[in-house]
Amino acid sequence: MAPKVLISDKLSDAAVQIFKDRGIEVDFQPDLGKDKDKLAEVIGQYDGLAIRSATKVTEKILENATNLKVIGRAGIGTDNVDKDAASKKGVIVMNTPFGNMITTAEHAIAMMFAVARQIPEASASTHAGKWEKSKFMGVELTNKTLGVIGAGNIGGIVCDRARGLKMKVIAYDPFLGEEKANKMGVEKVELDELLKRADFITLHVPLTDQTRNILGRENLAKTKKGVRIINCARGGLVDEDALAEMLQSGHVAGAAFDVFSVEPAKENPLFGLPNVVCTPHLGAATTEAQENVALQVAEQMSNYLLTGAVENALNMPSVTAEEAKVMGPWIKLAGHLGSFVGQMTDEPIQAINILYDGTASTLNLAALNCATVAGIMKKSNPEVNMVSAPVVAKERGIQISTTNQDKSGTFDGYIKVTVATAKRERSVAGTVFSDGKPRFIQIKGINVDAEIGAHMLYTTNEDVPGIIGTLGQTMGENGVNIANFTLGRAAAGGEAIALLYVDEPVPAEARAKLAETGLFNQIKPLEFDVA
Repeated sequence: MAPKVLISDKLSDAAVQIFKDRGIEVDFQPDLGKDKDKLAEVIGQYDGLAIRSATKVTEKILENATNLKVIGRAGIGTDNVDKDAASKKGVIVMNTPFGNMITTAEHAIAMMFAVARQIPEASASTHAGKWEKSKFMGVELTNKTLGVIGAGNIGGIVCDRARGLKMKVIAYDPFLGEEKANKMGVEKVELDELLKRADFITLHVPLTDQTRNILGRENLAKTKKGVRIINCARGGLVDEDALAEMLQSGHVAGAAFDVFSVEPAKENPLFGLPNVVCTPHLGAATTEAQENVALQVAEQMSNYLLTGAVENALNMPSVTAEEAKVMGPWIKLAGHLGSFVGQMTDEPIQAINILYDGTASTLNLAALNCATVAGIMKKSNPEVNMVSAPVVAKERGIQISTTNQDKSGTFDGYIKVTVATAKRERSVAGTVFSDGKPRFIQIKGINVDAEIGAHMLYTTNEDVPGIIGTLGQTMGENGVNIANFTLGRAAAGGEAIALLYVDEPVPAEARAKLAETGLFNQIKPLEFDVA
């Protein structure tokens, strides 16, 4: 059955066509996002939800999203999506951070010009039939110092454009390295230094607990007298009340805001001030940008629903289409390893360590970690997936660690998963053979070569004669066909294990018969999702 996607906001016809061309059933209802009750009523029918800013994806809506796998936001901001609730539900949230970068950066530059030359006020005055040439004395941008808070994708473009305007650019960004700053032609500084030196300050960071009110009253007081402040990033980065006071006092010479702490902004402390330029969140409002983000979100959602490729996800590691082709068998293996130790472990898990050896250590380990943890968590929560598993593990206080090492043995690469409880540790290792099929290669430190099937039976015993015969005879008497039979032992006469790949689940009667022989220390049926 083809995946089904709901578009609940206005997206271009070309984006709708992309879904159709990829074989995805699409339901285009561009006004549905405004009706949260109706959206909650129908959302259970869909595998994907494509939105802009009008649709609010709340916890209540997600509770009804029984089939939803992905939410795609055409644009950067995802404040209208409850990402914590989506993660717990196992729904990927992705955005399109690159489709409107240039448009947003250009708007910031335009706002900087507008506030520097008082263009909106001068335009209104001229339209009113006045000729107040001497009233609107502006300042040049050339040779002025621009302080950029956040030099990522959009901030980086602003830096480039500002250098073209012959401005001196300084940047505060904890993630900006000296080498990258040198390549960009900007000077990396701390925030206090930026506040002290900048003639213009422009913000290009997301709204987080760390960045909220980054230009609060205290930091605004540190700014250079006569500074002009531009915010085309997110409302809430600047204390608007404090800024209004400093504009009125003359400490801040002007401000240009495209975003506000409360939107839609019907009233705001900045409104009505003569030295403030305001626009209604137009950063991405160009025909080119709207088309770009719509096409991008359609492609991303289609890729995920059809191939498993994860691009620009906010609550899961991204996996490119090329990585998905290579990593598919390894992701399956990671899930099987996690499932094995999860099914074998009855006590609360305290810690998980995942060791990556050889070629496995060169893959996208973040995605493999998610697959492994999901496999472990499925025993206690069958609905868990790669998105929700890390959230569930964190809530339970499980410590997750990874170890990488160069090729250390027979196999070019392998993964080993170890879980620790208060009583014991349990480990299993596996690899992917050249045929693309995952295999178990070690259990409890005992080497094996076991093909993985949907239904398996695991046993442990002392290494004594008759085990193979007993297992084979018991399965035969109970009508269970053995597809593959793997044995392993620590040493002659020591602990031994058997792993049977069978065509159907081993019935309780057969397991009871094995237990009656007294030969087996452990008898455990296992199930794996090999689809």
